[in-house]
Amino acid sequence: MEKRIGFLSFGHWQSIPGSQVRTGRDALVQSVELAVAAEQLGLDGAYVRVHHFARQLASPFPLLAAMAARTSRIELGTGVIDMRYENPLYMAEEAAATDLLADGRLQLGVSRGSPETALRGSEAFGYVPAPDSSDAELARQKTGLFLAAISGQPMVDADPRMTGGASGKLPVQPQSPGLAERIWWGSGTRATAEWTARQGLNLMSSTLLVEDTGVPFDELQAEQIERYRAAWAEAGWDREPRVSVSRSVLPVVSDLDRQYFGNGRDGEDQVGILEGVRARFGKSYTGEPDVLAEELAKDAAVREADSLLLTVPNMLGVEYNAHLLQTIVEHVAPAIGWVHPDQRPAAPDRLAPDRA
Repeated sequence: MEKRIGFLSFGHWQSIPGSQVRTGRDALVQSVELAVAAEQLGLDGAYVRVHHFARQLASPFPLLAAMAARTSRIELGTGVIDMRYENPLYMAEEAAATDLLADGRLQLGVSRGSPETALRGSEAFGYVPAPDSSDAELARQKTGLFLAAISGQPMVDADPRMTGGASGKLPVQPQSPGLAERIWWGSGTRATAEWTARQGLNLMSSTLLVEDTGVPFDELQAEQIERYRAAWAEAGWDREPRVSVSRSVLPVVSDLDRQYFGNGRDGEDQVGILEGVRARFGKSYTGEPDVLAEELAKDAAVREADSLLLTVPNMLGVEYNAHLLQTIVEHVAPAIGWVHPDQRPAAPDRLAPDRA
């Protein structure tokens, strides 16, 4: 299994002492610059988190398009878009346009979203679940419509007065071939992972699992991935799915690293109550690179996934995060089977024949 590594930025900004990201513009511009730096280092992906009503990145498509304009190889994605807030057909137009500009490099993570500061925030956007429905069902319904739209299915009746008398239904335009196979669902349970497989979506395993069986986080996540792959095989899809997990990996090699993170410490899983449900959070990996390499190589879920997303402390700025990623690429990533793109076999042309 070819391992891919990317970064995941939450896009925080705060005008506080020590922050290198003080405004919304800082967060956006630095996200683009970090994607450029990551591509130069050989990373495979640049992903951004999406939150609303918070000092974090919120509207991903202008940002992803700007990243696409400054890069040529790296995958560009989200982790995740909260579908409760989205108009599925408008999102289909934006996603296809962005993917075309990116030459087919878009990898969109979508889901029901995570707990947020806003009370019924999606309702303020005009989206209210039906009386007998739920936020999760609303997100899944919208995702189904979005997937149909980017797959070219007809969406609306044509107006014969404007089509020379032709009738029938019209699809959303533009279309970007292959985009539907690059949509991921952010899953926080084993059951939703199985649902994800049945929908034909790639799996983006959450940074926390909204269940706790008493086993370590990586083992619970590995079981989630195993169930996902079994459900995928049972569904009979004719392609190999992709699976990602996220980890906080903070190598300590300089005085500045020690100033920020100390000399490293033994990380432990955290267990708590989230929205009334017992949840398990994964530990952070902090310390000397050789120690981190050994620990990550033993992480059951990292072994099972094809993609590892590294959550970065984005408020420390582009220069520091590029240093952090370079240390991981050079001293940690090879231990989990990652190979620099320059040393991999040549990949086939990404563009479909009708789009080249």
